[in-house]
Amino acid sequence: MKLLAPMLVAAALLASPAAFAQHTAAPVTPTAQPQPPEWTEADGRAVLNARLAALRTVIEMTPEQERLWAPVEAAIRDIGRGAIERRNRRQVAQPPAHFLDVLGAIADAEQARGEALRKFVDAARPFVASLSEAQRRRVPAFLGMTDHGGPGQPSGQLWLFEEEEG
Repeated sequence: MKLLAPMLVAAALLASPAAFAQHTAAPVTPTAQPQPPEWTEADGRAVLNARLAALRTVIEMTPEQERLWAPVEAAIRDIGRGAIERRNRRQVAQPPAHFLDVLGAIADAEQARGEALRKFVDAARPFVASLSEAQRRRVPAFLGMTDHGGPGQPSGQLWLFEEEEG
């Protein structure tokens, strides 16, 4: 009996709520991840210049083809400027009131991209006509497009318009 009393006291202490309390660590607050620096128009120009240089390299132009390149490059640069302007306007625009405003903005952007793409196609026709089959085969993939008879490809998937998405 003498041993029973101390064992009961020990059991009572061990069975107390304090014995069952779990240690909870202080909640871990996630540390803020460093944000990448803002993408600037200078960054966009540098990327466009690199892509134009790469496209010229991929095509491996002849001296005769070089003479036809300037209108193509000008059309690509115009597309980039227009995309930046549309993105900047969208960023400062009032939020849409309802879905028709959203659809209207999409229609306006698609129309502008379509017009810019048409100018590019018209400027590129003489240049592309001068390319060999091997040179022509390299261009679609470089632009990020498919060149097959399947369904149409949305213009927003072309790198020509990526500055618009910001």
